Amino acid sequence: QVQVVESGGGLVQPGGSLKLSCAVSASILSFRAITWYRQPPGKEREVVASITSGATTSYSDSVKGRFTISRDSAKNTVDLQMTSLKPDDTAVYYCKTESTIATRRAWGQGTQVTVSS
Repeated sequence: QVQVVESGGGLVQPGGSLKLSCAVSASILSFRAITWYRQPPGKEREVVASITSGATTSYSDSVKGRFTISRDSAKNTVDLQMTSLKPDDTAVYYCKTESTIATRRAWGQGTQVTVSS
């Protein structure tokens, strides 16, 4: 059973920065990708950023140029560095392991990010 744990959320002022971390209980290189999602209050969950096993990264248009996804394969962690934060970035942020094998897809419990003055 794959386990995923997010950390690093909190309250930050507009324009500030925050770094989220996703710890996975298995080798992150064994997954097709690791993806960060977010769910703003009252809205549906959406993709934020993803990194494939081949280290290809992708971002949603709303965060491109402000967020950076990276990984440490030795520690099995995937980080999301967030800069120039806006109130619209307020959401619960989730990490998910992406796999063609259903039993290897796992979500973390989420971490709250609140951008407010």
